[in-house]
Order: sequence, then C-alpha cells, then structure tokens
Amino acid sequence: MVSMSSFAEAISNDVDHKQVVSISMFVAILCFCIVIGHLLEENRWVNESITAILIGGITGAMIMFLSKGKSSHILRFDEDLFFIYLLPPIIFNAGFQVKKKQFFRNFSTIMLFGVIGVFISTGIISAGTWWLFPKIGFTGLRAWDYLAIGTIFSSTDTVCTLQVLHQDETPLLYSLVFGEGVVNDATSVVLFHAIQKLSHSKLDGWAAPRILGDFLYLFTASTVLGIATGLITAYAFKALYFGR
Repeated sequence: MVSMSSFAEAISNDVDHKQVVSISMFVAILCFCIVIGHLLEENRWVNESITAILIGGITGAMIMFLSKGKSSHILRFDEDLFFIYLLPPIIFNAGFQVKKKQFFRNFSTIMLFGVIGVFISTGIISAGTWWLFPKIGFTGLRAWDYLAIGTIFSSTDTVCTLQVLHQDETPLLYSLVFGEGVVNDATSVVLFHAIQKLSHSKLDGWAAPRILGDFLYLFTASTVLGIATGLITAYAFKALYFGR
C-alpha cells in the first residue's frame, strides 16, 4: 500500500511539474511576443501580428524537433476556458480603444455585416461543404457537422487588417472593420453553441426554428450581460477616479 501510494504521488508530482513548466513556457513566450512587438511598433514592415506568427512558428518547429515529431503543443486550452474567461476581456479591452462615435454612427452597417453576413456565409459554406466533401471522398459527417464547419469558417479574423489601418487616418474604415470583427466573432460563437445544442436532438422540420431560438436567447442574454457589465464598470471608474 505504501509503495502504491508513493508511486501514485510520484506520477501526480510529475504531471504537476510538466503542467507548471508548460504554463511558464507559454507565459514567457507571450511576454516575449509583447516586448518584441512593442519594440517594433514603429517599424513599417513588421508589426505585432507578424512578430507573434514568426515567434510561434519558430517555437513550434523547435518543439517538434526536440520531441521528434510527437508533440507540437506547449499547452492545451479548454475551449470553455478561452471563450468564457479569455475572449471577453480581449473584446472588452478593444472596446476602450475604439472611437465610440464612429462605432455607434455606423452601428446598423456593422450589424448588417457582423450578424446577417454570418448567417449568409454559414449557409453558403455549409451547402458548399455538403456538396464538395462527398465528391472528394470525405464522408461520415452529419448535417450539424456541416453547419458547425460553416459557422467556424464564417468567423473572420480582423487583427492583421486592423494592424495595417490607423484609427486616426481612416476612422470610418477602421470603425467598420473593428466593429464587424467583434460582432462577427460574437455571432459565430453564439451560433456555434446553438448548433452544438442541436447535435443532441433529431434533425427535423423544427431544427431551423430551434437554432434561431437558441441563437436569439444566447445573443440577447449575452448582450444584456455585456451592457450591464459595461455600465457597472463605467460607473466604478467614474466613482473611483481620484485626483481629477
């Protein structure tokens, strides 16, 4: 009994050690990307996004070489951890940096691209993959798998585009791209979760209304929580702002 408990404790300590090393290495690489990106901020040809891609590629290649092709990951994130705890602060921080007047002045255009555009893009990509995948021998996917693929590919990343644009030089274009990117990501995440709930039920004539109902519920609840958090945070900053 003593030897078995000692063996189990040794395995647990080894797992904890590997996890600590992985987290420490990830944080070190992240800080390195931030520092190098800040130093190259005024450079015309290299920005933070390119720096992060290059450092990530070099690090991944080194890990693949050292592990002899067995691993290319430093740390595996849980998707709930990312979507619930990491993504909202990123979007919240970006909201502080955007020009509010331009954003709300073009709110209808942003919502048109970010919400309606996601539904159109999801339908086109899902129908295209439904037709193309069996043609190339890629079978075994269910209907909601094609919908999930369409939702994933409808989420556009505007980080590199925003790195090229300047908020002061092109305020209208920057506002449209930034707003569409934020609303697009939020819409894709909510729609993906609605499709995931659909995968546990039968696909029938009520599938589309169920997806729309789940989407409206999640989207409305998230919007209300976001507005409430923003108002509470704004009041806290106003009330706690000393030394005016």
